[in-house]
Amino acid sequence: MRPLEYVRPQSAEDAVAAVTDNPRARFLGGGTNLVDHLKLGVTSPEVLVDVSRLPMDQVEEYAEEGGGLRIGANVRNSDLAAHPSVRSRLPVLARALLAGASGQIRHQATTGGNLLQRTRCVYFQDVTTPCNKRDPGSGCSAIDGYGRYNAILGASEACVATHPSDLAVALVALDATVVVLGADGERRVPFQDLHRLPGHHPERDTTLAHGELITAIDVPWSEVARCSTYTKVRDRASYAFALVSVAAALQLDDGVVRDVRVAWGGVAHKPWRAERAEAALAGRPLTDENVRAAVDQELEAAQTNDETAYKPAMVRNATAWTLLALAEGRTR
Repeated sequence: MRPLEYVRPQSAEDAVAAVTDNPRARFLGGGTNLVDHLKLGVTSPEVLVDVSRLPMDQVEEYAEEGGGLRIGANVRNSDLAAHPSVRSRLPVLARALLAGASGQIRHQATTGGNLLQRTRCVYFQDVTTPCNKRDPGSGCSAIDGYGRYNAILGASEACVATHPSDLAVALVALDATVVVLGADGERRVPFQDLHRLPGHHPERDTTLAHGELITAIDVPWSEVARCSTYTKVRDRASYAFALVSVAAALQLDDGVVRDVRVAWGGVAHKPWRAERAEAALAGRPLTDENVRAAVDQELEAAQTNDETAYKPAMVRNATAWTLLALAEGRTR
């Protein structure tokens, strides 16, 4: 590791100023992703601005606009998964958190940092290989290389990497909002707009400007969220990133879909909200056939190769299993 300056600001405003004023400065939260990248040489900031001890570690209910849960950016993943309101009213959130990483990492990782973790593409983490996400303009080794984890939706000729967060998939299904503090003050970002597709600039994972700090996440209450869950398909039962994942919430009236939310992980550069599939299911009986037909509408734009040809079938099966399990009350 290269020598660097470490600072610990006393307020979120001071942290924002410290990073905004220096293009080589970075925020440090739980450090479970950034410290790995420092060791690998993926990133080499001059200054680390430690925000992990700022007072952004509370989970609180709010009453405005129908109410919901405000999650501080420094809340540990394990604490959030165990919170009574999350377990009872937002079960998809708890299950997505418990599906991620190991217990030790969940104790250290923060919710804000979880949303900003970078891809696990093997070429991104191998500094001896070309990677447009790490070194813009150098090329993408994954397109013709090892690509079992590659994206099938929304990829570009510059990047085929997928987003790794389980928590983010659940939050996009719940219509969460991210609270961000920048040099010009606070703003709110709909979760759907936080992450971006690669286009010609895969080095930009999010729509945040340099120096903007995530301070909290707002999750609105909804009836559909009470009946929700998360399914993660992976190579082993613990500590593996998703081949594909499904966050789903469902509300039925006599077997007919009244409200449904579906989001996928492991298929795109960002958490993928399956809005076409949701629209196709709304007002129709929830059957295996209808779910699979709705998923196929969402997957019409999917692009696969020999490495990723398995993914559409895996997404279809996982989505059908998850929604039917919710309907039958047999979610894990």
